[in-house]
Amino acid sequence: MITAGDFKNGVTIEYDGNVCQIIEFQHVKPGKGAAFVRTKLKNIISGGVVETSFRPTEKFETAHIDRKDMQYLYNDGDLFYFMDVENYEQIALSESDIGDALKFVKENEMVKVCSYKGSVFSVEPPLFVELAITETEPGFKGDTATGATKPATVETGAVVSVPLFVNQDDVIKIDTRTGEYLSRV
Repeated sequence: MITAGDFKNGVTIEYDGNVCQIIEFQHVKPGKGAAFVRTKLKNIISGGVVETSFRPTEKFETAHIDRKDMQYLYNDGDLFYFMDVENYEQIALSESDIGDALKFVKENEMVKVCSYKGSVFSVEPPLFVELAITETEPGFKGDTATGATKPATVETGAVVSVPLFVNQDDVIKIDTRTGEYLSRV
């Protein structure tokens, strides 16, 4: 159990029958009236964000989210297969469970599978990945000063904006949270 007065960013709680993560919180003590805690809660399963206020003494059940390292094996159309590297158990997840989390992940790479009470609700890719560019316009020497970008398709099929000097078959580093090009490898 956790009280609203003990909220911190990143804490997960059960609220209104949903599992929510605290994105922001603020303790407010108005000049007149009782203190309260203003929060922004993100529903972990649906992704929706709601703003609400609580009395500092309100109690909530803490929700334990399991994050397990698993290896992404392959997909066969509708299902994506993952393997636990400790006991070699395999699980299959549908595209609705995963969303676009795997657009920068190659087969046989490690990901974190997030579950709550045994029910998987999302997959977290590694923060940074290195992928080869399979298709882009040719780059020209000296195209480094303008800061202009061009689209490039990487080996997983995702499209990333890259600087003009990056060529086909170059290996680049990508931030999977934002989908941004970071550097050539």
